This record gives sequence, structure tokens and C-alpha cells, in this order.
Amino acid sequence: MTDHPYEIEGQERDSRWLITCDHASNHVPAFVNGGTLGLPPEDMARHIAFDPGAAGLARGLGAALGAPVILSNFSRLVIDPNRGEDDPTLLMKLYDGTIIPGNRHADAAERARRLNRLYRPYHTALAELAARRDDTIIVAVHSFTRQLNGHPPRPWHLGVLYAADTRLARPLADLLHAEPDLCVGENEPYGGHLPGDAIARHAIAHQRPNVLIELRNDLISAPADQEAWANRLAPMLEKAAQQLPGAGVVA
Repeated sequence: MTDHPYEIEGQERDSRWLITCDHASNHVPAFVNGGTLGLPPEDMARHIAFDPGAAGLARGLGAALGAPVILSNFSRLVIDPNRGEDDPTLLMKLYDGTIIPGNRHADAAERARRLNRLYRPYHTALAELAARRDDTIIVAVHSFTRQLNGHPPRPWHLGVLYAADTRLARPLADLLHAEPDLCVGENEPYGGHLPGDAIARHAIAHQRPNVLIELRNDLISAPADQEAWANRLAPMLEKAAQQLPGAGVVA
């Protein structure tokens, strides 16, 4: 696998939609401890290292919406692109009860090296994609595990996350709540957004409509499930976007 920090699929697609997948990969670049964080393969395949199923779902949404998709190409355990640079969880040394050996002795110089080689190039590319149109809508795709260690099972099939800007999230959540087979969480299993995270930087700071969608990862473990969810969510997103201010105005 290449050590390039990100992948863009459908860069030529001229759509107002932009799909992002911050935790698409569990890849550890070769320059980081020789390509390992000292964890066994079974831990690197868990939610602690990336968002299982999210990349396929993001690609599916991009295809369904005719939208470009940007995907990270490094594990969130190497450095987390969905955290601000001053966030203490940017470079995790312990996650969901698992110690990350390759991060135990990571100092300020190593943190800066990972920022410069991975995190910042990813965000530069994301910013350029978001700025390609004045009417960009950002959909961030993530997945969550059904149960954290020592915690009860989570009941939600998916979550809709938002902060103060609910222009897209509110109508999308209403559409999802109307689906009788779904248990939908609002700002669940996490609350809103963190200061300096990807949505804060690229959507909220520029007043771009946005939503962060969290799918439970056991529901999107297979490519067919990822495609099915993408095809289910895409028309809902389009319908929700029709309710944005000025959506029906022809210039």
C-alpha cells in the first residue's frame, strides 16, 4: 500500500456534495516505526485503528451523489485527522483499553513529523476540494463499534451528528426517524463536534452545510451492505438538501 496520506476518488465530479472519510484506513506508513505500531493484526482490524466499513460507504455515497470522495490513508492511531492539532487525543497512547506501543515514546518531534507528512497534507487537499464550489455540502462518513469494552451495547443503527449548524442534519434526521426499521441517534454515540475537528475546520468555519453520519460497523462489514446503505442514504441526503435556504432559487 502506498504511503501517500490520502486518496481522492472522483476528483473530476462536479457536484456540490463532498464526501469525506477521515478514518478510512488502518495503514501505518513505513516511516512510523517501520510500518507498525506494535499491535497484533486483530487489534489493527478493530475500530481503534480505523472505521471499519466507512471507506466503502463513502465511496458508495460518492458514486450515488456524483461527488468527489477524500479518504485518509493512515490509521487514526498514527495521528487522528478528525482532531484539532492541539487536541490531547490527536496522538493516542491508550484507546478503548488498548495500549499503543508504537506511540508510547512519541515525542513532540515525532508528533510534528506525523503532522507534516500525513495530517496537514490531508487537510490541505480536503480544503482545496471544499473550495472548488461556493455551494459545497460536506458529508463526513464514520462508523462506530456496537460495544466498547466495559460498556453496554449501543442500540443505534446509525447516528446523525451536528453542532450549531443543523440546516442539513435536522431534515436528514427527521427523514431517518420516519424509517420504521431504524434506531437513529442524534449526536449519538458521540456528541456534536469537537473544536478543530474536520467538520469544524472545513464546514462550520466556512458556513458550509454539513452532517456527520455514523453507521454501526457491523451493519456495513460487507461491500454489498455498504452499497445498500449508500443507495439508501443518498436520496435522503438529496431530499434533506432541498430544504436548505435558497435550495429552490434559480440564479
